[in-house]
Amino acid sequence: MRILFLSDIHGVPSTLDAALKAGEALGFDRIVLLGDLLYHGPRNGVPNFYDPVKVCEMLNAYAEKIVAVRGNCDAEVDQMMFKFPMMADYSILDAGKEIFFLTHGHLWNEFHIPPVGIGTVLAHGHTHIPELKQLECGMKIFNPGSVSLPKGGSSRSFGYFDGENLKHFTI
Repeated sequence: MRILFLSDIHGVPSTLDAALKAGEALGFDRIVLLGDLLYHGPRNGVPNFYDPVKVCEMLNAYAEKIVAVRGNCDAEVDQMMFKFPMMADYSILDAGKEIFFLTHGHLWNEFHIPPVGIGTVLAHGHTHIPELKQLECGMKIFNPGSVSLPKGGSSRSFGYFDGENLKHFTI
């Protein structure tokens, strides 16, 4: 299974479009959305080219391929805009070679490990910084970074699982 990982879109359609086009070129079976889809949150200010309605339209076009979890900036009213569920705090995705525990990162992260098996990949966003590392407990941490609002000197980015390996791509 090939998976496109997107997180922290924060209502910016131009960077979402770039990530989706790059993902289409790579090919994917699923899109994993790791939260903070529409609202920018009070700490970020209004991003340039903010258009959450356009983001909804773009993502709804892929509804049958999407697995999504709720971010700390996502609200119940957002669910009314989407044709796919996006309010769960976490989801588990079996991708053959890897089992992914999907969450935004504000509840479950490397400092608050979910109760899952050794070898599980904890995929989360929230920090807006791309990361891939192995923890001593046997769990991998994978953060695709932010599609729209990178932090910590990182670039706009997304993640990709080609069925064998996890990778980061810049936008």
